[in-house]
Amino acid sequence: LGEEREPARLHFHSSRDEALGRSPLPSRTVINILQFDAISSSALPRPVKPCNLLFFFVTFESQPDAIMKLPRLLQLPVILAAATLAPAVLTEHTSNWAVLVCTSRFWFNYRHLANVLSIYRTVKRLGIPDSQIILMLPDDMACNPRNAFPGTVYSNSDRAVDLYGDNIEVDYRGYEVTVENFIRLLTDRVGDEMPRSKRLLTDDRSNILVYMTGHGGNEFLKFQDAEEIGAFDLADAFEQMWEKKRYHEILFMIDTCQANTMYSKLYSPNIIATGSSELDQSSYSHHADNDVGVAVIDRYTYYNLEFLESQVQDLSSKKTVGELFDSYTYEKIHSHAGVRYDLFPGGADAARSRRITDFFGNVQNVEVDGAKNMVLDEELLELSQKIAALKRRAEEADAAAKNASLTNKAKVQTPNAKAQAKRVKMAKLLTNDNWWEKKIVGATALAACALLWALGSYLETPKKAEDETKKTTGQNGHVTVKA
Repeated sequence: LGEEREPARLHFHSSRDEALGRSPLPSRTVINILQFDAISSSALPRPVKPCNLLFFFVTFESQPDAIMKLPRLLQLPVILAAATLAPAVLTEHTSNWAVLVCTSRFWFNYRHLANVLSIYRTVKRLGIPDSQIILMLPDDMACNPRNAFPGTVYSNSDRAVDLYGDNIEVDYRGYEVTVENFIRLLTDRVGDEMPRSKRLLTDDRSNILVYMTGHGGNEFLKFQDAEEIGAFDLADAFEQMWEKKRYHEILFMIDTCQANTMYSKLYSPNIIATGSSELDQSSYSHHADNDVGVAVIDRYTYYNLEFLESQVQDLSSKKTVGELFDSYTYEKIHSHAGVRYDLFPGGADAARSRRITDFFGNVQNVEVDGAKNMVLDEELLELSQKIAALKRRAEEADAAAKNASLTNKAKVQTPNAKAQAKRVKMAKLLTNDNWWEKKIVGATALAACALLWALGSYLETPKKAEDETKKTTGQNGHVTVKA
């Protein structure tokens, strides 16, 4: 068979587990690879090619004899299962990021800003948070004095959706959008003073959507009419990202004149690239808004958005990037859109089978950390059940207390009402029995008063006559004659 090499030991655990200093399994699985190659005696290549792998030996570091204790009939299935599942572990991605770059400033490049903001709105709709989106805008078209609709950016003539809105978060603005800052962002070659919101904090399990738009030419893209980034610059930046394990897969999209020449020099693996136009072809705008006064979106971006908005409603969509690429036609875009698959493992078939939400949407799956997480889930479930039981008991106690309060209140109110009715009834009977008696007493009193008044008047009349007689006679008994 040729020269026998030393076994290569591949430890299958995530970079996140390394950062936390823990192993994802109680017994870390190690696959020993024994390779035979009659042609070359070079070191084991990276990544290992399946065609060169002849034997897999699965062992457990903490339990070396674990597999040997299995029956012979089960040893081979265990080995094959480990060999089959290992690539699946390696191909899983755990996060999605988006780098959205507009490289044009000035009012008449309004459509380039609208291109980027349209893609920004789509990835946010599909769940990627602002913390995982890097947005680079060189000019503020929303606040341009010539904007007939201040504070807004529209891509449709009906102006149904304001792309600028209230929830936009711009990470690089104005003169911060440079070739240097863009390359430093991709390669993470920034200082400690750079805030986290301006950094691409990806790892080897991150899928990245890189979208660029602006004015370009043969193997270059202009930044703000002041500098250019070349196809080799972009290729080297992606290679640095791969060497530093900063991505799992990249979907590179570019909308500019002669766009396909910008990805012609890429040489790093796991990249799918697409552009709006071939060499010597222009990228055209779709339509203009007469009130705004300029073109508001490019054709390539417009038809990408049309597919995404109509076919990819949410994260459950099964649409693939191959179906998206098949929607590109010359009649729509007025140029020949291009796609490059050769950098992707498995070629065109594997690349085309990738779902659109693998790049445009947020990752929903949750990593499970072996038996510990299972125990934790069971404990959480038990705790939630206890909380629900306590809540039901509390509600029942509150309901019982409320019913008891209403019953006691009704009991207290019933005797009081009966006593009050009795008192009223007794008062009524007492009034009916003594009414005539009280009338007679009153009449008698009035009659007595009248009698006393009459008697007094009778006794007073003789006294008045005696007084008059005294006045007509003198004190000595003589009669006084009035002159």
